[in-house]
Amino acid sequence: MTDDTDSRRRADLQAVMTAHAAFYQAFIDRNFGAMTAAWAARLPIACIHPGWGALVGHEAVMTSWRAILANPNAPAVTVDLVDLAVLGDLARVIAYERINDAVLIATNLLAREDGGWKLIHHQSGPTPPPTEYASPVPPHRLN
Repeated sequence: MTDDTDSRRRADLQAVMTAHAAFYQAFIDRNFGAMTAAWAARLPIACIHPGWGALVGHEAVMTSWRAILANPNAPAVTVDLVDLAVLGDLARVIAYERINDAVLIATNLLAREDGGWKLIHHQSGPTPPPTEYASPVPPHRLN
């Protein structure tokens, strides 16, 4: 790997982490404007909240976030990054979300749009706490 390639890779990883953090900061701050800015404006987007069906398209996704962020009883969220991969103009981030006593696992897909990284897909659902993943394959998934 050349120095230029390695430098671009590091810059992409940092930019994806920054965009991912901005998404969760908008969630934590209940800031709908920042949430809107975290998502791609021209690319197709989708979102699957825990227990919800698939929301496809800007109107459906942003309507869901407006309702979640406006809810005064919405719980606080903290996030632990698990894995991040950049694949050309796409990136995948896996993270644990902690909401009250629940632990969720989230997959976030980002894409380059106008030179920046924007969310194009978010899916989150329940999972055992990360301490239960001591082995490479979680015991509850063995056949």
